[in-house]
Order: sequence, then structure tokens, then C-alpha cells
Amino acid sequence: MTAFTRRTILKGALAAAGAAAVVPGTAQAARPAGVALVRNRLLLPSGIATGDVTADSGVLWSRASGPGRLVASLLAVADDGSPLRGGRAFQRVLRGSAASEATDFTAKINARYLPAGTRFALTMHFEDAEGNAGETAEGSFRTAPGRGGVSKGDSPRRQSFVWSGDTAGQGWGINEEIGGMRGYAAMHATRPDFFIHSGDTIYADGPITAQVTEPDGKIWRNLVTEEVSKVAETLNEFRGRHRYNLMDRNVRALYAEAPVIAQWDDHETHNNWYPGQLLSDDRYNERRVDVLAARGRQAWQEYQPIAEPGGRFRDGSTGFEPARIYRKISRGPQLDIFCLDMRTFKDANTDGKETRLTHILGQEQAEWLIKEVSRSKATWKVIAADLPLGLIVPDGPVNQESLSNRDDGAPLGKELEIAGVLSAFKRHRVKNVVWLTADVHYCAAHRYSPERAAFRDFDPFWEFVAGPINAGSFGPGTLDGTFGPEREFFKAGSYANESPRSGESQYFGHVDLGDDDVFTVSLRNANGTVLWSKELLPE
Repeated sequence: MTAFTRRTILKGALAAAGAAAVVPGTAQAARPAGVALVRNRLLLPSGIATGDVTADSGVLWSRASGPGRLVASLLAVADDGSPLRGGRAFQRVLRGSAASEATDFTAKINARYLPAGTRFALTMHFEDAEGNAGETAEGSFRTAPGRGGVSKGDSPRRQSFVWSGDTAGQGWGINEEIGGMRGYAAMHATRPDFFIHSGDTIYADGPITAQVTEPDGKIWRNLVTEEVSKVAETLNEFRGRHRYNLMDRNVRALYAEAPVIAQWDDHETHNNWYPGQLLSDDRYNERRVDVLAARGRQAWQEYQPIAEPGGRFRDGSTGFEPARIYRKISRGPQLDIFCLDMRTFKDANTDGKETRLTHILGQEQAEWLIKEVSRSKATWKVIAADLPLGLIVPDGPVNQESLSNRDDGAPLGKELEIAGVLSAFKRHRVKNVVWLTADVHYCAAHRYSPERAAFRDFDPFWEFVAGPINAGSFGPGTLDGTFGPEREFFKAGSYANESPRSGESQYFGHVDLGDDDVFTVSLRNANGTVLWSKELLPE
């Protein structure tokens, strides 16, 4: 990512606009000189965010304190914050749909026809029914490089991003005594062009209490709200989980300056859930997972700045219509991101040893993945998966949560679906595929190779695992040999459910794509320390 500072961007852009500078992701009341202050001015209690940003589009998101309409201002700026001039100049004011109780006062704007490879200073606020402007928040983002090889203004191809998952899990919430969710600050410090949240964006099934006693006797002190004090069952309780995470200043700061590519996994609903399941969890009055998942899905979609498939909203769309979670995000000639949904179409958790194919993607998504990856012209094809491929993830003493089944032989059950995907990639001569995931609460680097595998009809590839970003650490897991994985590196906590207090046992991944298309991946702890790195050369 090209060097710049938060201060220079905001100072230059806001000076040009004649406004006072504010810290990104925070809110400040804005009113023209000589205009009386309006009482009950609309606030931005959850900050601002952008998401699914491509070379020419992105989703802008925020939440108001009451009914209003989202307004966003975009100004193309140089890295020193000064507005771009001449043919590179770009300034636009966009208005979104009305925010109401129906969406918990969240709103989205689909920003389209943006210039590629351009940094934007962004301001967002809500207007009430009388046209009064509420609090204003500042942020920034950069569109992906253009497909021509360089971006508008001859800006470079290079870009960087981070990924992780698992936020506020196992009862480890916002502890302001240690600075809140510091892993988000460490990711932000790398100045990424975007952030892939690999799932478990919330822990709807994990109550957060005011205090937790750690094994060494220290007291972990959480911020607590009513909605996080019990398992989520109502729509408001699911929404409250998302509101809670956005109370953290580190989360808000990252989201204001790094577009998010969001996925969901199980804890947005319930641990290890699958469609049609009936819970035996005594904490729940509502035991039908499909009912809980529908509420969790609605809240997740309201709070994530996601685009519809293809990266756009349909004409007349508000961005809140039921949407497909799996999608492709094009990041220029170097990179395409393929976000999977390994939850919605999943068959029941079993021992995974069926001789017939069972689903973890579903037929439609598997066909989509093969088609889109095979026709991608990007140098690197990153598959963002919410579950690992070769790690055994138990669901009780017998059943399996992911596709690995403790059998190192030929593919069975859900493995057959992934075997078909990998075989198709080889058949279509797809190169430079990398899988990224979180889920298992430690970090690892896995190299899959047919020479070690029971199933051999695929080309070698890497899978990188990084998480949790703010939850208990576990691991390491056991590898299943069907697809020939080899663990080249791992780092896990010193004991099960180790808290984020030290930051040493929470993890994220970082990728730097240089102008030469070298894919440099590093695994880091929540303090930002690099634990392991690898350069992958494009084929």
C-alpha cells in the first residue's frame, strides 16, 4: 500500500472542503456558521464503514441514532491529502436509502463509476426529515488498481490486505483496561487496502459477562450491554451483538479506513449449526436453527457493507434485500477474491464417511466457484473460506463440522465436493490459487500436494489460517491426509481458551502484493509481531 498518513489525508481533504479535521471513524457535529444548533441531531453511534471495494465501486455504510437519510461525500486525494487536480479530479455527493427501524437505522450507498486506483477522502452523515445534517464522520479508502496494468494517474499495481476472524468469542469482549480489541489496531497499523473478515463476525451464542477470572487469577473486565448478556434469539439480540463490536474504537477506526470483505460462519447463529438442525441447547427457548439463522442472517446483512453478487446493487435496491453471501470481489489485474458460504447450503454434521457426495458448498455454489475461478484473468485467485479444508474440526465425539473426516483415504462425504472443485481447477489449468481461512483459533501454513495425498487429481496449493482476532485461542488441530496437507508452520496459545490480554495468542494474516506480483504472506500476532512469512512467486 502506498505510504500515507491518516493526518495528511484528512488535513488536506478537509482543508479543501473548508471543514474541521476529525479522527477517522469518530463523529463530530457539523453545522454551517450562523445556523442554530438543532436539538436531537442524528448521531453515528456505530461509526462508518466501506466494503466490497473494486476498481470502480464500493459499498458505503453507517448507522444513525434515528430515522434519516445517509449522505456521503467523496473527494479524490493524493497521499498528502491534497485534492487531485485536472483530469484526475473527482468529487461527488451521494445519498442513500432512508434509515429506519426496519434496518435498525443502518443504511448503505452503492458508490459506482469510481476511478480506479484512487484514494478518496470520505465524509458521511445522516439528514433528518427537515434536512438537518447530523454528526459527521471521516474516513478514507482506495479503489483497486485498474485492469489496464496501472491505475489512473499511473499509480502502482501493488496492494496489501489483512484477514482474520472470530470477534468477541468465548466471553472475551471489549476490555478497555487493555485498550479494547487491540488486534484490530495491529491490523490497522499495517495500512491495509482491505480486510477480509473470515467469519464469526459475532458470537451470538456466547454471552459476555462483566468479569471473567483468568487461570492466573487476573480479572478480565468487559463492557457489557443487555443484548450480549445472553444468547441471541430475537432479531434485536442479534443486532445488539453487531452494535456491541462497533462500540470498540479499534474496530471503528479500521473500518473507517480499510474496506471490509465480510463472510459469515457458525457463530453468527449458533456453534457448528447446519440447516434444519434442532438444538438441544437448554439456554434457548427457540430451538429451530432455521428460525435463528434467518434472524442472524438479517442482522448480519444489515451490519455488513456487502454488495450484491457482481459487486452492484440492482436499480432501486436498498442493499438490504436477501442476497447471496458467496461472491467475487475483483481487485484489479493482480487479484480476485472469491468469498465462500460454507454454512447456508451445508448438509448435516455427521462422521463424514458417506460413500456418496454430501454438501458443504452446495451444487450451485460449487459450480459457480469452478466457473468463476477458471475464467479469472487475475494473477492470483484467493479463495476466502470460512472453514479449513484439511483440518479436522470435531462436532462432538464422532461428528465433523468441516469436511475432513479423520480418514486419510479416498474422499468421502463432503470431501467429494471439494475434490470435484480441485480436480476442475487442474482440468482448466488454473494457476496461483491460495485458500485463506480462520475458524480454528490459531494460525498455520499448510501446503497441499498430490504426492502426499490419497486423492491426487489436483495441483499443489497453499492454505493459510489466521485467527482469532479477539477471542480465546485453541489448537493446534489434526490434519486429515486425503488432500495431502503438510503443516509448514503453526502457532497456538499456551492453553485452551487463552484470553487476548497479552495479544501473543491471537492472530491475523497479512498479504503484500508487489508490482512484480510476488504474493508475500505473513502470519502475525495481535501485537503486530511477524511470526512467519513466505514469498509465493506467480506461475
